[in-house]
Amino acid sequence: MTITQPPRGAIEACDTEPAFPANLIDPATLVDVAGLVDLAKALVAGDKGLLAMDESTPTCNERFAAAGIEQNEPARRAYRQLLVGTPGLCECISGAILYDETIRQHTSYGVPFAQAVADAGIIPGVKVDIGETALAAHPGEQVTEGLDGLVDRLGEYHQMGARFAKWRAVFTIGNHTPTSGCIDANASGLARYAAVCQQAGLVPVVEPEVLMAGDHNLARCEEVTEAVLRAVFAHLADQRVALEAMILKPNMVLPGSACPTQSGVEEVADATLRCLRRAVPAAVPGVAFLSGGQPGQLASARLNACNLRFPSAPWELAFSFARAIQHPALEIWGGDRANVTAAQNALYHRARCNQAARRGEYRPVMERTQRS
Repeated sequence: MTITQPPRGAIEACDTEPAFPANLIDPATLVDVAGLVDLAKALVAGDKGLLAMDESTPTCNERFAAAGIEQNEPARRAYRQLLVGTPGLCECISGAILYDETIRQHTSYGVPFAQAVADAGIIPGVKVDIGETALAAHPGEQVTEGLDGLVDRLGEYHQMGARFAKWRAVFTIGNHTPTSGCIDANASGLARYAAVCQQAGLVPVVEPEVLMAGDHNLARCEEVTEAVLRAVFAHLADQRVALEAMILKPNMVLPGSACPTQSGVEEVADATLRCLRRAVPAAVPGVAFLSGGQPGQLASARLNACNLRFPSAPWELAFSFARAIQHPALEIWGGDRANVTAAQNALYHRARCNQAARRGEYRPVMERTQRS
């Protein structure tokens, strides 16, 4: 009898346990994400959303300058204390995203900011990327940096009280942008950040932002946003990120700010949800839209349309707004301590409007009434 040898490379039977397949996740390396899943759900539960107060120092100073406010550390601390100290804010806001400067500061009462946020009934988070830089060989495009040293920074932030984090990547629509190279580089960075974030015990907020700047139409924004989201989730899968323990913070699908045809709120909602359904897995617990420079009332109306027209969406449709909540308060405050209460009432009002939008109950008439 001729004995045929197995082909080269064939797996021979043995008495020992086979090695875990290289393309699958080794259970021994898995992060215990049960707590992170619960936290991610809590951040988008009910009718609340996130307050993004993580503007970088240059961005914050620019907004202060426009409002006639001194551009220095004490002024930034006073303003952010105004935000955190708004009475009743936890009724509408589940989490607050802080900036590195803020999480290291103390309130005028000597309380660390992260603790002040937690004491207000809000989950503290922090922005952990260090901003955008020009992407080599890709004129006009940017890539977000901050992966170097991220493990140590996340550990420090966790000790300071942060329980979730945020990383933003931006994409500009032009005649030839974004390129596949830009999309891939930023999607990879977002995914690597998210994996490290979960490993450190924080919920990652993944923010791929297709910017409003430009004269592109609604269809072009939808095309680009879908391409970006598909790339992001492909990289998240490669990096073994637990989708159930993250939050997506995308742009709404909008025509460019210079586009001569500005779409109605229902058309925006339809395009946005069509795009999300094609690209975002149902395992993600929540989509917390960024405002991206939209006026506050329009952002509320568009969020309202999304929730009103698509009540059966597989993800919670929440908000993570910065200017769309803060802007009226900043202008009223103007750096004057005497205006703190009025500014806080304006902030609370915008938060309440977005809370109503989460229920599909926002109406323009709400803008006529405000807590005094």
